[in-house]
Amino acid sequence: MPTDIIMPQMGESIVEGTITKWLKKPGDKVQRDEPLFEISTDKVDAEIPAPASGVLQEIKVTEGTTVGVNTVVGTIAADGEAAAPAKSAPAAAQEKPAPEKKEEKKPAAAPTPLPTTSVAPSQPAEEDEEARSSPLVRKIAREHGVSLSQISGTGLGGRITKQDITAFIERQSSTPAAPSVPASQDAPAPATSRPAPTPAAYPGDLVPLTNMRKIIAQRMIESRRTSAHVHCMYEVDFTRIVTLRAKHKSAFEQRHGVRLTFMPFFVRATIIAVQQFPIVNASLEGDSVRYHRQINVGIAVALDWGLIVPVLKNAGELNFLGLQRGITDLGERARSKKLKPEDVEGSTFTVTNPGQFGAVFGLPIINQPNSAIMGVGGITKQPLVVTDKEGNDSIAIRSVVHLTLGYDHRLIDGAVADQFMALVKKNLETWSEEIG
Repeated sequence: MPTDIIMPQMGESIVEGTITKWLKKPGDKVQRDEPLFEISTDKVDAEIPAPASGVLQEIKVTEGTTVGVNTVVGTIAADGEAAAPAKSAPAAAQEKPAPEKKEEKKPAAAPTPLPTTSVAPSQPAEEDEEARSSPLVRKIAREHGVSLSQISGTGLGGRITKQDITAFIERQSSTPAAPSVPASQDAPAPATSRPAPTPAAYPGDLVPLTNMRKIIAQRMIESRRTSAHVHCMYEVDFTRIVTLRAKHKSAFEQRHGVRLTFMPFFVRATIIAVQQFPIVNASLEGDSVRYHRQINVGIAVALDWGLIVPVLKNAGELNFLGLQRGITDLGERARSKKLKPEDVEGSTFTVTNPGQFGAVFGLPIINQPNSAIMGVGGITKQPLVVTDKEGNDSIAIRSVVHLTLGYDHRLIDGAVADQFMALVKKNLETWSEEIG
């Protein structure tokens, strides 16, 4: 019997998921635990492994569809079971490409519809085009006078996607006007352009929000409405740590098999300060304050498709090497869609790093139910006044970073926030811990 592929429950509070991409197509062989499809939930985007080895027999839920957990989204058949249906059941599916190929050749052969394509009447051809495209794609085709038979679909089963038709229209508009050129030159265009990336949207397009984008929008508005946001910014002489990292990064990577980044320095300096000012690690619960026993640091990770905040659990108990390994692991799993719901839950303080893209500083929104978030700006060389041990001042070129604390003024007073950040600054400027 075929094995059902079900929409998994990625957490107790998750009741549905959206299939964003199938990584296999019907007829492909799959191995147990091999990534089979990608989903998006209100917690994480994740790759879902195959529940069994065999052949992907059927896809029941198409990309972009949201279904409840435990819904059967496809089936996997054993190799022997899949062989027979492949010849009989998909016979109708095998017939579909024939009209497509004939229609593509038709303009090149002759402008009239009379040749041997008469075995496929116009009505089945129209039905085939509908099967290979969405209403939106057909609407765009009508508006631009494009025949879908001219386009090779890159979607599942040769389906024509919005990107396919917009790319085709863009090629037509950018090609010098030569209507008399034989249609055979149009044929290779879709094939040669397939590997080229196409924009997700064009000016004037109305594109629905992804699940992740909807969740981000909802939570940012909720945070603004919930917390009394205040920000303070501190300039930090980061020269000592820049020099330390440059000196040890090669040996560190060889010894431990992980790159030495700046993030664990910021996280460690913050943990030490949080231990002195536990209110920064607390949360409001109604008319009470929850002082968290653990320091669970959320590390904001920018993705091509949004933003996610995986959590480094019990970070206060980790040494420097443990922090670096944990941060690297969370970042890699976030980008490869390997995070689990528990990886993005339970943060008590958040660190975000807009400086990696060149920002001098940012004014981040608090990640609920945290009471504070620290933004790390870009590290740049600047002239600073430096005072030596004898009290003499001079101007020197130093590596500087600007740190911003966004905090909930309902719980954290400005004086406490400033004392906290002053200690973070001191921890970084006078760094003396071993980095492993």
